[in-house]
Amino acid sequence: MSMSFDAIVIGSGFGGAVAACRLAEAGERVLVLERGRRWATQDLPRGPDDDWVFDVEKPEQCHGWLDVRLFPRVGVAQGAGVGGGSLVYANVFVEAERFVFDHGWPEPIDYAALRPHYATTGRMLEVQTLPEGQRTARHRLMREAAEATGAGDRFRDLPLAVRFDEAWHYGLDDPHAGHHSRTEFNPFGRRQGTCVHCGDCDVGCPVGARNTLDLNYLARAEDKGAEIRPLSLVEAVEPQGRGYRVHYRCLDGQGQASETAPRVIVAAGSLGSTELLLRCRDQHGTLPGLSSRLGHGWCANGDFLTPALYSERRVSPTRGPTITSAIDYLDGSDGGARYFVEDGGFPDLVANALRAVLEQRPAGERLFDGWQMLLDGLLQGRDPHTHLMPWFGQGVDASDGVMRLERGWFDRDLALELDYDVRRSHPVVQALIDRHKQLTVATGGQALEPPSWSLFDYLLTPHPLGGCNMGTTAEDGVVDHKGEVFGYPGLHVLDGAIVPRALGLNPSRTIAALAERAMAEILA
Repeated sequence: MSMSFDAIVIGSGFGGAVAACRLAEAGERVLVLERGRRWATQDLPRGPDDDWVFDVEKPEQCHGWLDVRLFPRVGVAQGAGVGGGSLVYANVFVEAERFVFDHGWPEPIDYAALRPHYATTGRMLEVQTLPEGQRTARHRLMREAAEATGAGDRFRDLPLAVRFDEAWHYGLDDPHAGHHSRTEFNPFGRRQGTCVHCGDCDVGCPVGARNTLDLNYLARAEDKGAEIRPLSLVEAVEPQGRGYRVHYRCLDGQGQASETAPRVIVAAGSLGSTELLLRCRDQHGTLPGLSSRLGHGWCANGDFLTPALYSERRVSPTRGPTITSAIDYLDGSDGGARYFVEDGGFPDLVANALRAVLEQRPAGERLFDGWQMLLDGLLQGRDPHTHLMPWFGQGVDASDGVMRLERGWFDRDLALELDYDVRRSHPVVQALIDRHKQLTVATGGQALEPPSWSLFDYLLTPHPLGGCNMGTTAEDGVVDHKGEVFGYPGLHVLDGAIVPRALGLNPSRTIAALAERAMAEILA
């Protein structure tokens, strides 16, 4: 039977983008199906009426920038769009530490096996550390905190997928203005700017300084003939002939469609890939032989943020790259808890929204005087968040979450549920919070433990892992070391869903390296 493509990739994040690129380079006819839209700089969400939310309940109407899923004990934040998680992540592209591979992985996977692929992903995303002349106030606070607590040797600059101009500095007139960004073509022929420390990383860089996947891996894939179809929400995969038929819904109103290929790469993220395969097994019955381990082994990767106030110190978390440095406690020296402290930042959504409102007003018309005064102050550099430090970090939590499909009392449709009992993960999360507090006190601040944790033990993670875990057989995993699904030749999962344990730091580079390794094996 003739197939419409050689390979279909579902999702365009750190696994899907790598797969699409390498398959297209190998001369295969590649189709990438992405549920989100393709975002241009001028379309990035800024104002209150913009498309911020991707709503899984009504994706035709709400297919915005960010998908937030709230479950009883944990929330998950994910990107939606061409480029997947790279659209909303904090640019940190760091390798996992060697101890992570000591257990829980198939035998062929260890740090040595991934090392050359880590190097490849670093070159593709042009990683570098923050230039010395561009140290942020948060970066200086982090270093001071590490030294004040006797952990100076644990401090490290982080590799960032950001383009910097060594000539830029905070002493420039209006330093965060876009005209200070130097524009050039990247190695993949896409135009990008350089960072002006505007702080808008997580909502889309207005000057194109972030090396998101649409500007490298996906750009290369398209140049080699891959086709990317945004707003294509995959609903089922079923065997057909010597391959698979992929059924998807066109969120632009064009109805249902399907395509076929002998090879399918599922790369819709920890939640997305797991839910799709659960529906194929338990709802549609198209993949009934999937492992009983499907949905098991999920983790939140220990993410936590502790805000702290510094009444006498300028921190300005809305300026500079979102994260720049870390204090590494992954060696387990803190009572066995392994975690990774990072400096947190966030975009100034208030200023962005006010700017958006102002730009929509007729020329010469002023806003209500109070709003106008606030906007004028923000535009002149008076940052209302000046004295706030968001201490951030991840930890090696327990990989014991379980995803399943369930029908509610009054629901006709099956919905994804996530059972996550925080009790086994509580010690490492609390150790990270306690370290945040110690670092705060040592630098003259006041830490504020969020009541969502102190009262309810509730977590929110942007780094979900697991659900389609790697294993040796179908009895202990869903996929093998190449991401190939046990019992279904040619069907692969390549994203955070296959990571079988918490990494304790930002997982994007490990996900990409696993995909690079898998593609090298598949195409050998």
